Amino acid sequence: MSEGGVDLDAVATWENLWLAFRKAARGKRRRASAASFEYQVADRLLALQHDLRNRRYRPGPYRHFFIHEPKRRKISAAPFRDRVVHHALCNLIEPRFDAGFIEHSYANRAGKGTHRAVDRLQALARSYRYVLRADLVQLDRVIEDEGVRWLARVILDSGGGVLADEYRMVYFKGDDLLAACRPRGLPIGNLTSQFWSNVYMNDFDWFVQRGLGCGAYLRYVDDFALFADSKTQLYAWKQAIIDRLAQERLTIHEAATQVLPTTCGIPWLGFVVYPTHRLLKRRNAVNFRRRLERNLDAYQAGRISFAELDSGVKGWVNHVRFADTWGLREHIFAAHPIPRRLVAESPKP
Repeated sequence: MSEGGVDLDAVATWENLWLAFRKAARGKRRRASAASFEYQVADRLLALQHDLRNRRYRPGPYRHFFIHEPKRRKISAAPFRDRVVHHALCNLIEPRFDAGFIEHSYANRAGKGTHRAVDRLQALARSYRYVLRADLVQLDRVIEDEGVRWLARVILDSGGGVLADEYRMVYFKGDDLLAACRPRGLPIGNLTSQFWSNVYMNDFDWFVQRGLGCGAYLRYVDDFALFADSKTQLYAWKQAIIDRLAQERLTIHEAATQVLPTTCGIPWLGFVVYPTHRLLKRRNAVNFRRRLERNLDAYQAGRISFAELDSGVKGWVNHVRFADTWGLREHIFAAHPIPRRLVAESPKP
């Protein structure tokens, strides 16, 4: 292994695979796939280590399903064994790539996340008069060691075609009819897909900050925002961004990408952010109310436990408490009391 580099042997060490297993199992030990792997965890990790070192590792089939909140998306979940490999790879290569990312790229990075992205956006809204907020349409290099490059390619290739039926073809200047046959897509649900999205967009992030000279910029996956005190400047940057993204075969939702005063409220990661306060998007509240009603019915019928009901509620509350939602939460929970169970819950052994 070269100094400062990462090779396949480093990915396949027992210590790294054990750490990867713990990360993959975090919060999922009650699921059958994680429990089955953990039942013979030492044997399974040793077999995985052998396959990686001998380049015999092959990913298993994805499990596909759709989610409809906040919008319809096809999710492709890898088998638990493959998720361990994803973590093992990212454990080593992510810190090296992360050092080259801009400070204000917030998705899937240690110390960042949704709520810090919202905090940053609000801080910029308090400092500037106008905002250009955009999101990419259908967002679907440089690793030194050949073995690690092989593993990354195996993982990426395993997702080939999983989003083929979800992609709406966009032709760019210079394309011919064969452009529709280009391989594309990263399966949503993969840890490595989230990581590679950051890698793929990193050049664009630096283009905005250095090429355009916009320091008041942040991005979260496919959502990004630029701030300035001049509407003319932001419209000029918009066209430059469209031209730059076309080089990466990416587009934005142009009709929805407008320069607006920051005082109008900025839709951002499920919230509407104002310089002085934050509100929850109406769609988020409606979706949670419907989900709560389903879960209350399931709890009453004995299909889920109180712990499962409580976990879903606490997860939502922990997210929306970062906005001015006290009255909303009080209203929703007052209108949806916990019903008496029709089937007694079995005590824990």
